[in-house]
Formats: sequence, C-alpha cells, structure tokens
Amino acid sequence: MSTLYDCAVPADRTSGLAAAAGAVRSGRLVVLPTDTVYGIGCDAFDAKAVRYLLEAKGRGPDMPVPVLVGSWTTIDGLVLSVPRQARALIEAFWPGGLSLVLQHAPSLAWDLGHTRGTVMLRMPLHPVALELLRDVGPMAVSSANKSGFPPAGTAQEAWDQLGEDVGVYLDGGPCTDNVASTIVDLTGPDPLVLREGAVPLADVREVLGIEVEVAG
Repeated sequence: MSTLYDCAVPADRTSGLAAAAGAVRSGRLVVLPTDTVYGIGCDAFDAKAVRYLLEAKGRGPDMPVPVLVGSWTTIDGLVLSVPRQARALIEAFWPGGLSLVLQHAPSLAWDLGHTRGTVMLRMPLHPVALELLRDVGPMAVSSANKSGFPPAGTAQEAWDQLGEDVGVYLDGGPCTDNVASTIVDLTGPDPLVLREGAVPLADVREVLGIEVEVAG
C-alpha cells in the first residue's frame, strides 16, 4: 500500500523521510521532490530496484537512469576522474539544475541500464531530496512519470501516473519551474550539451569559457 507524506508538516516530514529511507534500503521505490521535477528513485546500487523503476515507468534499459547525490564530494567515489571542467560546473551550479555525464568508476557494482561506462550525476537543490540522499547515499532517480507522458510537477501528479508501483511519496510542494535539468556530457574531447533545461546554455559557456556545442 502506498503512502503520501506532506513534508510541509514537520511530523509528516520526519515520518516520511524515515519511511522513504526504509523503502530505499529494502529495494523499493520512492517518489521525491527535486528543484526541477518530481523523481522516482531507488538505491543506485540495487540492480533489482532499478529494474523495478524502469518497469514502473514503462521503459527499458536503453535509457539509463541518472543518479542523484547529496554532496559534491560523493561523486569522487563514483567516477573514474573528475575533470577540471566538471569541477567548475559543480562549483557554479550544484546543487541545482545541471546534470553531468562522466565515465563511472569501473569498480562500481551497479546496473543503471545501457550506460556504456558512463553515469549522469546531479545534486538537486531541494531540502527534502538532499536530506534523503544524505541519509541513504546515491539514488537512481528518473522523472516521476510513465514513459511518454509529461513529468510530474506535484506529488499528486506522480501518484496519478505511478500509483501503487511506488511505496512512499514525499510531497514537497509543487515544482516551481517544472523544467528538466540541463545535461552536459564531459566524456568526449570537448563538452557537449545534450539538453538545455534549467541552466541556460549561455551560463554553461560563461563558466567554461568556451563555445560549448549542442547535440543534434
């Protein structure tokens, strides 16, 4: 049975975060607010839970699940190396609406889909999400919607699409912008913007000091 917790109520927030942490640790799915859109998430290192997440969304492993982290330093243990350009973007935009694609550490025992050795990382600017992430560690998190449908901007919208597939819903209020993150791929010889979203392309170019290209 699914439960929705109103994180605007202190007692519900405490109970909800505890329930969400328990769900993540037991391989179940949770819905959590972020600064962009609501996300559906699980333990990033639990391959079975990641499969449940993909099934709940109705999509396959060909679209890998991004990973959210609760601090800057967490990524040092997740990637092969953190290049200078990644550090600059992290300092400028984390926590916030910027996702970075990097080569993940080959020693990691996770299965996020067909990643080809890469991982997309972000640190969200939302107190509920950050508190949960700092408790349970890195989470595989995708937008809380069925594949092909609009991302959820509220916990209720997520519930309407995902229902009982998710055990715990954390209601952190409506997402103010409801805009997906900007994605910058740093796995090639030059940075490449895969998607322009919450962080404007001009801001990315200003921080890096180069004319960053856009995919497509």
